[in-house]
Amino acid sequence: MLVKRGKEREAAGPDGGTARAPGGRALTVLLTTAMAFSMLQLFVIGALGPRLVGELRISRTVLGLTTTAGFGAAAVLSPMAGRLVDRVGPRHCLIALLLLTAASLALIGAVPGASVLLLAVALGGVPQALANPATNKVILAAVPAERRAAVTGWKQSGVQCGAFVAGLPLSLLAAGVGWRGAVWSAAAAAAVAALWAARALPADPPPATTGPSAAASSPRDTWRLAAFSLLLGCGIASVNTYLALFGSQRLGMTPTTAAALVAVLGLAGIGGRVGWARAAGRPGWAEALPTLLAAGAVGAALLLAAALRAHPLVWVAAVAVGSFAVSANAVSMVLVLRKAAPGRAGKDSALVSAGFFAGFAVGPPLFGALVSANGYGPGWFLVAAEFAAASAIAVPLMLRRTGGPDA
Repeated sequence: MLVKRGKEREAAGPDGGTARAPGGRALTVLLTTAMAFSMLQLFVIGALGPRLVGELRISRTVLGLTTTAGFGAAAVLSPMAGRLVDRVGPRHCLIALLLLTAASLALIGAVPGASVLLLAVALGGVPQALANPATNKVILAAVPAERRAAVTGWKQSGVQCGAFVAGLPLSLLAAGVGWRGAVWSAAAAAAVAALWAARALPADPPPATTGPSAAASSPRDTWRLAAFSLLLGCGIASVNTYLALFGSQRLGMTPTTAAALVAVLGLAGIGGRVGWARAAGRPGWAEALPTLLAAGAVGAALLLAAALRAHPLVWVAAVAVGSFAVSANAVSMVLVLRKAAPGRAGKDSALVSAGFFAGFAVGPPLFGALVSANGYGPGWFLVAAEFAAASAIAVPLMLRRTGGPDA
C-alpha cells in the first residue's frame, strides 16, 4: 500500500503482507489530507455558524447539536468501519471517505433548514469513522517500522489542519462568494482528493489471516486505550467548544481575539502531535506518554481556571492544551499501530476512535450544563478531572512497557 513512486524498496507489511515502501513525502501528504477532510464538515459549520444561523434561522441549540450528531454517528459507526477496513482494504475505504465527505459538504451547501443540516452532518460521521482505521492500515502496510510513528504524527495533525482551513481560507472565501459557495468549493476539493487517492494507491492486498501473536496487544489494552480516549475526548471537546466563548464572556476579549485562542490551540496541537508521535517511536515511550501527556493536560485545565483571576494565563493554557491533550490522541494511534495483531489494525483503531468520538459527543453538553449552573471555574475543574482520570487509566500501560511488533 503506497503512493506510486519510482525506485521503491520492499518493506514488510505486518497487517497485510509485503508492500512497497514509499520513498518520499507523497504518502504522508495524502494521509494528512484524508484526515483533514474527514472532519472538515464540523469545522466548516463551526467557522460559518453565524452565517448559517442568520440565513437558515436556526437556533444556537440546533447548531450545537450538529457536533453531537456528527461525533455520535462516528462513535456508533466506528466498530463497523474498522471491520469494513480490515475486510475490503484501506484503499477502497480512503476513496469512500473522501467521496462521502464531498457528498456531506455538498449537502450542507444545499440545506434548506435544520433537519437536513443535521442529516448532512450525521452522514459526515461515516468518513470520521473510517479515517483512523483506513489511514493506520495504510501506514502498517506501506511505511517502514522506523518511520511509522513520525508519519502517524503528521497524518493525525491533519485534523488540526482542517480546522485551520475552515477557520481562515474558507471563511475568507465565504465573505466573497457566500457560505454556500465556500462549502461547495470544499466539496469539490474533497472529490479531487478522492481522484488523487484512486490514482495514487494500488489495489488492496488480500485480507491477512488473523491469528495469535505473542507481541500483539490484548483486548484489555485496546479497551483501556478506548476508555482513555473517551475521557480525553470529553475534555478536549469541552475546551474546543467553549474556549473562545470563555475568552469573550469572562475575560473581556473581543470576538477576534477570542477566536485567536482557538487558532493558538490548533497550531500547538499540530506541533505537539508531530513531535510527541515522533518521540513515541522510541522504545518504551509510546507506553509511557499517554499517562504523562494526560497529566500535563490536567495542568492546562487548571491554568484555564486560574485565568479567571490572571487573564494572560489563558494563552499559556491554550498552548498547553494543544501540546498535551490534543497530542495524546496521536500517541494513542502510535500505540495501536505498535500493538495491533495481524489483520486487526482496523478493528483496534476503530475501537479507540469510537471512544474518542463518544467523548466529543458527551463532553460539551456536560460542560455546558455545569457552566450554566455554576460558572466556568467548576467547568474547568471538571475538565481537569476528566484528564486526571484518563491519566490514571493509562498508568498500567506505562508500568508494563511491553514491546510491540516494532519494538
